[in-house]
Amino acid sequence: MIRRGTDGGAAVHGEYKVPGGKLVVVDLDVEDGVLSGVRVAGDFFLEPDEAILAINSALEGAPADTDAAGLAARIDAALPPGTTMYGLTSEGVGVAVRRALAHATDWTDYDWQLIHDGPQSPALHMALDEVITAEVAAGRRPPTLRVWEWGAPAVVIGSFQSLRNEVDPEGAERHGITVVRRVSGGGAMFIEPGNTITYSLSVPDALVQGLSFADSYAYLDDWVLGALGDMGVKAWYQPLNDIATDAGKIAGAAQKRVVADGGAVLHHVTMAYDIDADKMVDVLRIGREKLSDKGTKSAKKRVDPLRRQTGLPREAVIERMIASFRGRYGLAEGRVTEGEMARARQLAETKFSSEEWTARVP
Repeated sequence: MIRRGTDGGAAVHGEYKVPGGKLVVVDLDVEDGVLSGVRVAGDFFLEPDEAILAINSALEGAPADTDAAGLAARIDAALPPGTTMYGLTSEGVGVAVRRALAHATDWTDYDWQLIHDGPQSPALHMALDEVITAEVAAGRRPPTLRVWEWGAPAVVIGSFQSLRNEVDPEGAERHGITVVRRVSGGGAMFIEPGNTITYSLSVPDALVQGLSFADSYAYLDDWVLGALGDMGVKAWYQPLNDIATDAGKIAGAAQKRVVADGGAVLHHVTMAYDIDADKMVDVLRIGREKLSDKGTKSAKKRVDPLRRQTGLPREAVIERMIASFRGRYGLAEGRVTEGEMARARQLAETKFSSEEWTARVP
């Protein structure tokens, strides 16, 4: 958001909710390439009182191209001894400044649309992600939350994964598993229709302006952490792309950036509601190297299903997630247009069902 300062400078406003914490709001002017008139506010807790003045002073005069880490270092050096922050971090203030300078938008600046259709094929889901996100980038569609229903069991591999390294073809054939490759990076996901919750966020690039790639994951996952908390599940973002609880990982996220037109971000998440661990390890080739950095020796222990943690039916978990999003940001019922579906079906057939795409990294 931009406005004119009282002295004619370019005044900007930025907001950032610290993951797992509170909202940070920053208003500032930019004069001759440096920050001026910096005012930090929010619903966080900070002791002693004078620490807020120290934060403002630390940012005053900082070059406007200073990154979030550099701004955080200035703040840390200026804080009074014994300063305690609750729901606030120096890095969070730095991110709020960067978002102000990048003219980032906020969730509530948009009219969000929900798409929650009946079961569809794995290849069509891959195609819909690509088409819908392109439409958001072009400004022809509002930011969209799409909740998936799976028409068949699948393994979804990341854009850059080796097909032969990730999937046992005999195991996949034995269990009737369709293998598809998505447009985003990240790891393989084992999908069974009644045991999986998947959703996509297709958002304008402006929503994540000022955030690092890693910070954008936490930012776009924050709403679902709140939804899980309302269901009694204490979950957190675990860098780079996992959602975890004390019982184990429950979800994995992946992103794809669209640079055409106005730019957009596809952020999709697959959550394990329930899981057939024996079948999963019969289909996926989960190597020792992958497990070593997860602190576990067994692939079966890497994912802890939501069914056990919530005690709720899958449909109820989805309903509560949607209600939580709607309560935060508003959410109107929507649909895939005829034009979008026609393009998606063509892509599903010519790209996402093709051996050329699925085995592009053999």
